[in-house]
Amino acid sequence: MKVLQVIQSAYRCTIEEQDDPVIWFIQVLETVGGDVDILLRGNAVNYAVTGQLVEGLSFGDWKQTYPAKVDEDLQQALDKGIKVYAVSEDISKRGIPEGKLLGGIEKLSFKDLPTLFENYDQVWHW
Repeated sequence: MKVLQVIQSAYRCTIEEQDDPVIWFIQVLETVGGDVDILLRGNAVNYAVTGQLVEGLSFGDWKQTYPAKVDEDLQQALDKGIKVYAVSEDISKRGIPEGKLLGGIEKLSFKDLPTLFENYDQVWHW
């Protein structure tokens, strides 16, 4: 079964976790033989920006010693052969320059989403 994972909510659980749980889950599915791809939309297109500074978070004396590195996690997914799409209008709306996107991200227009969805048996929205 081919599944498209649509990620729209960004940076959930990244304060208390070392990664975004959805990207971690997708990589686990792929490792056990799942046929999964990713679509970033809304604020989640920020995941595709390279070189995100994620250090320095602290609350009082507590410091996050293992901060999430979502761009690196997404690069690992790409390296495993997971396709990663991003909605171009969402990228533009956030002012993300083309040169700051991870290599391998496939941009597509919002109007192309129905055609993309037809290529999958299931679409999961996070």
